[in-house]
Amino acid sequence: MLKPADPGPPPPDRPVGELVHELIEEGKAYARAEIGLVKAIAAAKGKALALPAALFGLAFICSLAAVTALSVGVVIALETFIGPLAAGFIGMLIFGAIAGLLGWYGYSRLRRDL
Repeated sequence: MLKPADPGPPPPDRPVGELVHELIEEGKAYARAEIGLVKAIAAAKGKALALPAALFGLAFICSLAAVTALSVGVVIALETFIGPLAAGFIGMLIFGAIAGLLGWYGYSRLRRDL
């Protein structure tokens, strides 16, 4: 049977305070690295979302213009039958009802999903 190799003298014991200090420093370095990673991911996602957000904003503005044009068209069409003031009032009621129904539907979906 072979004799085990001589491991040599045992390494000197380090004080507990030194070990704790080293552990704390390594933990700080790890936390800084994790924070840097999260910042880099957030910056990349923010940069990737900038153009789509601008495009959605422009699409929203265009849809507002389309709804305005539709409402003016409805009022002008009704004006030939019932006069301008009544046509404006009925147009307001129509689009107010549509907005109310959409708001109610959105609220009910929010309550159902949450």
